[in-house]
Amino acid sequence: MGNSAQAVIQVKNLYKIFRVGEEKVRALNGVDLTIRRGEFCAIVGTSGSGKSTMLNMLAGLEKPTKGEVIVAGEHLERMNENQLVRFRREKVGFIFQSFNLLPTMNAIENVALPLTFRGVDKKTREAKAEKMLKLVGLSTHVKHRPTEMSGGQQQRVGVARALVLDPEIIFADEPTGNLDSRTSEEVLGLMRRVVQENNQTMVMVTHDRHLAGFADRIFHISDGKIVKIEEQQEYREDEK
Repeated sequence: MGNSAQAVIQVKNLYKIFRVGEEKVRALNGVDLTIRRGEFCAIVGTSGSGKSTMLNMLAGLEKPTKGEVIVAGEHLERMNENQLVRFRREKVGFIFQSFNLLPTMNAIENVALPLTFRGVDKKTREAKAEKMLKLVGLSTHVKHRPTEMSGGQQQRVGVARALVLDPEIIFADEPTGNLDSRTSEEVLGLMRRVVQENNQTMVMVTHDRHLAGFADRIFHISDGKIVKIEEQQEYREDEK
């Protein structure tokens, strides 16, 4: 197996059971999945299907009731909170539906923020942030504040911020939920391209079948189980 076929995420027999009063709710009911390096995967399902719980498990934000979650060679279910925090800081980028940008900071400062937390000096982090903003097509907006940008531009800043730490894996939760359909497609096309170019792995959760079509593979989740996996080969072929 070449590097490209390497499994970067493996989930084995995963259960998450919540107690709601007397009832047990199986948010995840025995899930197995493997995601390869360099792959863009979508997890699709309706509200309450377990898709957000799944994302939280993969990102180490919630502990499984039972089963294994192995991400970048590490068993998340065996980690304590400090180890999980370190793991997320070093390996993971997040793109959320709400752009979570700080209104008082311009685009460069927003993108550089994760590097600031790492203690990277100002000159280095601003250069890196500028490079990322160029990558997402915002070189003319580096000094703009969020209020001076459209929703689509703000989400591009969000993408750049998620990428600035060179994460192995990017998790996106309804990343275009606040954008119109044309802008959503632009942002997803961009995310796809960037992930491919950097051989990173992206896992996106969405309820939108159309947007899921940008992914290489689509995991359909229903009642806490994966009911279908769709391969989207034709994209890969077009781009070779």
